[in-house]
Amino acid sequence: MSKREAFLEAACKEKVVDFLRFIQLHKDKAEPFDVEEVLQEMPREQREALWRQLESLLQEILMELPPDHWEEGQMQQESAPDPKHVMAVVDAVALVAAVSVKVLQDGDTYSSLLDIAHRLHGVLVSLPVSEAPLQLHLQTLFEAWWKMGLLDREKFGRTVFLISLQKCFILKKPGPEIQRVWSLHDVLTSLDYTSEDKQITDLLLQCFHRPAHIKNDDGKRFLVFLFSWNVDFIWVIHGTIKNQLEFYHKSMATHIAEIYFRAWKKASGEFLEMIESSCIQDFMQNAIFLQRTSPVHSKVRQIVSYFHSRKGCHSVDKMLYNLYRPILWKSLSVPNFEVRANATLLFTDAFPVHDPDLNTKNVDMNIQKQLDTAMGLLDDPHPTVRSNATLGVCKILAKCWELLPPTIITDFLKKLVMELAADSSSPDVRCSVFKCLNIVLDNPLSHPLLEKLLPALKYSLHDTSEKVRTAFLDLLIKVKAIRAAKFWDICSMDHLLARLAIDSLSVSKRIVDLLFKSFFPVNEPEKEWCCRCITLIQMNPMAARKFYQFAHKHTAATNIIKLMLAIRRILNSCIQVDFDVTEINDSNKENSTGGPEVLAQDRAVVSSLLEVVVILWRSVEKALKQNEEAHKYTVAKFGNVMAKYFQAFEDERSTVPLIQLASFMPPAAVPTFSCGVLSRLRRMDSGATPAQFSQLLDCICSWGQVDDILELVSDWLSKSVPKQGDMASKSRKVQIQETVKAEPDLALAYLEFLFSHTSTREKVLGLGEGPLKQLHTLLGNWKSVLYTHLSSSTEDPNSPKVETALKALMYHGRLGAHLQHNSTEGRFYLLSLEHVAAWVADRVLPFLTKRRSDDGGDSGKSQQLATQITESFLMVCRDVFLVGLGDETFKGQILHLCSLVLLSEAGYLCIPAVLPILKEVANSVVPDDNNQDQEIHGESTLVILGVVANIFQKIIELLARCLRKEPEEGQLLCQSAIPGLTDFLQVAQTWEAALLSGVYSTVFAAIIVEKRHLLQKLTLPEEVLIPQSVDEMPPLSNVLLSVILKSPFITRSFLAEVSSSLDSDALSSLTELAAVLHVLAVIKQTGHSKGGIKSAAVSVQQHLDNHAVCSVDSSEIQRVMYDSSVKTLNELLHF
Repeated sequence: MSKREAFLEAACKEKVVDFLRFIQLHKDKAEPFDVEEVLQEMPREQREALWRQLESLLQEILMELPPDHWEEGQMQQESAPDPKHVMAVVDAVALVAAVSVKVLQDGDTYSSLLDIAHRLHGVLVSLPVSEAPLQLHLQTLFEAWWKMGLLDREKFGRTVFLISLQKCFILKKPGPEIQRVWSLHDVLTSLDYTSEDKQITDLLLQCFHRPAHIKNDDGKRFLVFLFSWNVDFIWVIHGTIKNQLEFYHKSMATHIAEIYFRAWKKASGEFLEMIESSCIQDFMQNAIFLQRTSPVHSKVRQIVSYFHSRKGCHSVDKMLYNLYRPILWKSLSVPNFEVRANATLLFTDAFPVHDPDLNTKNVDMNIQKQLDTAMGLLDDPHPTVRSNATLGVCKILAKCWELLPPTIITDFLKKLVMELAADSSSPDVRCSVFKCLNIVLDNPLSHPLLEKLLPALKYSLHDTSEKVRTAFLDLLIKVKAIRAAKFWDICSMDHLLARLAIDSLSVSKRIVDLLFKSFFPVNEPEKEWCCRCITLIQMNPMAARKFYQFAHKHTAATNIIKLMLAIRRILNSCIQVDFDVTEINDSNKENSTGGPEVLAQDRAVVSSLLEVVVILWRSVEKALKQNEEAHKYTVAKFGNVMAKYFQAFEDERSTVPLIQLASFMPPAAVPTFSCGVLSRLRRMDSGATPAQFSQLLDCICSWGQVDDILELVSDWLSKSVPKQGDMASKSRKVQIQETVKAEPDLALAYLEFLFSHTSTREKVLGLGEGPLKQLHTLLGNWKSVLYTHLSSSTEDPNSPKVETALKALMYHGRLGAHLQHNSTEGRFYLLSLEHVAAWVADRVLPFLTKRRSDDGGDSGKSQQLATQITESFLMVCRDVFLVGLGDETFKGQILHLCSLVLLSEAGYLCIPAVLPILKEVANSVVPDDNNQDQEIHGESTLVILGVVANIFQKIIELLARCLRKEPEEGQLLCQSAIPGLTDFLQVAQTWEAALLSGVYSTVFAAIIVEKRHLLQKLTLPEEVLIPQSVDEMPPLSNVLLSVILKSPFITRSFLAEVSSSLDSDALSSLTELAAVLHVLAVIKQTGHSKGGIKSAAVSVQQHLDNHAVCSVDSSEIQRVMYDSSVKTLNELLHF
């Protein structure tokens, strides 16, 4: 029996296993059996018989288990048909059917094949989502059926098209499905847009949301085709794209523009008219009338510019001319400057906008008018239009230089260079000129003319606007790069160096970029580098230092090291070092210095060379450390001559860079100098400035000798504290033989420098806890000095100064914070701060009393010192909280101290120091949105925030009391508290509603009480005035409202509390309601929180109506107050 006869015989239910085996052989590439070959060899009668048998097989198998029961069948009993077997049979029939469609011949009767197709279509429609392979095979069958144009193709084609379209949005890699959708795009021509259901149109519009469709070539072809499906559908597509335009990336917008252009190019008749009028011209109008701040403006311009880029084609030029004619020209002269500016960009981008059907003469006249229009736009009264016109004109010149008359080109460039580059009214215009001239320079034909004109711009280097100077230097860099002219002919070297010496980082970088090859010619010998370096120093020493700061960004570290060594040879020649004199080439004598002998006499140049070496070394320090061999060589070379340098160059300016140079090397490389550094620090005057000792401390730290400095500091601090010197001296490890007076001020100055710089701080903290703990204890001992000054009525001349003791207390806290941060376990140093807090409470706060006239000056002095001690300690605690070191116990202790401070008789003086503590504590306990421990610590957090809110209430009460009793002092205190109040209320915004309400109820109550008191004191009706600003409010209300109105969020929260207080009937009297209206009137002047103001006004209205009858029998002041309140209320309700 032949294969085809066996295959035909197997196509029945009884031999379905054999049939499936044949299909498996077909799928196995190693087997020779091929279904397509078998079908081609079959006579027509056998093929028809095969289709009949397959139709019967498919019918029977589907009757046993229909597709909508396939998923259920997997969970049924064993007697039910196996869904996998059923699907395998369906898949096999689909495969044979698909091959049959391919081999179908003219005259074949395929009614049975059509029945198979209908049954498989039913399977496809109800197929579970999980059966993707079978679905793909059925799609392939119906795609082939559509392409062959067989019966019922519309039905099958629509289904497979819809399924493929849906899969495009589901699959991660939809490329093959997009390709299938494109191959089936003709299906749409058989569908009626007006009668089609919304599902398919929604899916088609979804394609314009998908980057996979927009970027795919077949997807792009399909989207272009959709513009030709139905005229009415074009407007729907355009609306969809416009709505989505905001979310497109720049590259996506380019693809969209290409789709529009291709759709326009292929369209004709009413489709072309619709695309032009409803799409392209709509984009043009939006590009003109949209605000520049609109998120879609740049995308719209990008799409329109795509059409501009296709100019030069007759049809494109004609279309642009027809569409721009009714909208562009009048937009260039409208009153709105943004419209003029947008129209200017479009006009110059599309230049020339002309009718290609006109004759040459008319075209020339039209272009001349447009050039005149462009010249007029350069004189527009608004700088934005002038800037855009500058950009447009430069694009026109770069693009059309060969086509424009020389006189017109000259007029344009003179206008730009002579007038707009010096436009005093707008730095943006000046900046635009320099940026846009770069575009003109891209055309080589412009170089001869610009070479003559650009020197007129030389003073632009000194423009008052940094961005103009930056743009001018970018222009010079472009001129140098393309060799259009010599940049020094445009701007002299002296001017460039003068600006380099004093200008900002961005400007200086550009000047170095411009001058680098002039003063660091890497292709020349190293001796030439030195000559250029000396020349640069002689021209402008400050500019030289700036130049070499950026030199490492333009050349390799190797060249920087070579220059350092070359400068060393020059310096050696100045001090006549024998083994280096031979290295000096005669060419050095030819430079402007006149040789080493003359150079040795010019100490300023020598000092500058030393500074340059330091700058260069610092710039490649990291690279040197990575290359051990180069580092050793460089250190050895400079180490050999450092002693000679210190002897020869003794002036102060040379000593500074020499010390810095020594800090780069190990102490053994500079033994003479390194041995005396510690002695110099020990003998430093007590009033020495950081400039005198900072470099020496840097050296000590870089040499790893920071422990010696700490020993010196500890020695001085211990000797200076009364009754502590002997104990401290016994603990020293190294005995200092020299008799030197202890300088505690200098010791603290050394500590300040060491902890204020990252590099030195890391070296100090790297010593470990041992020596630092001893220093921490010594600093804490200075509390006794403070207490001595507090408690004594006379000043002991031998006792350390108060200022020194205060600094020691602060450094005690700061050092403790650093040590606690580095500590791996325990809270020893936080505990130490808590002990200081207890000391402040026990020993210092008793002196925080008001001054009394009968005590003379003693009480005032003690009170002032107590205030200083308290504020200094609170500042340290604030810093501890700020860096996140304070735990819950520490927060509780410090808040308790704040409470005690405020309860003191003169504790109000410390309010400016207490407020930052409240802010930092509140900020540290309020959890982040992502904090999972919020619920765990919720109760303790509420307790702490409750304490903070109570302290804040006490602060407001103290401010109010101080203003009543001591108005002048109170106003000064309030002004100093404003920053703290502002920061605290900002942090309080993150609190829960109940706690936040408590804070604002305190503020609101203080304002209302003060204002009510003022209103109650009025005696004349004409004194009832509505305040128009914060300045017209009473002192405390003035301060509090000024803080509230700084932030719209705080204002909103405050108004919410106003409404809440009114709704709770906490305020009812006429004076209280009038006070509330006065507050709302002040807030109204800011123009913010209209909803909150109206809500509060409505609440006031409900209470004010109760006083309408009472006011008739009241005093005249009450009646005037009521009338004024009603008038104010009406203004607020209609705000």
